[in-house]
Amino acid sequence: MARIAVRAAQEALAAQTDTSAVHVELAAPRASVTSGGGTARLGLTLEMPYPMDLATASRQVQQYVSDRVAHLTGMRITEVTLAIERLVPADGPVRRRVE
Repeated sequence: MARIAVRAAQEALAAQTDTSAVHVELAAPRASVTSGGGTARLGLTLEMPYPMDLATASRQVQQYVSDRVAHLTGMRITEVTLAIERLVPADGPVRRRVE
């Protein structure tokens, strides 16, 4: 189930990232699962591109992962917790010239 959650998080992030923009290299998300009684709680640790509306993007990732994992496993997902480990600039590293 953790692998499904990781893949779903990658899909959700790819959908939110403008593919015509400079490619953002995000590390693969990590997932943890606590399950029992036909329900599961998911924990995701991930990097997110910046700038973006992080609150909206986080909610979309949570909803997508919850729906996708529930659909593929048949379990009811009660919670998806996100931990944003790092923000990755969409423009790459900022380079400034000293004059």
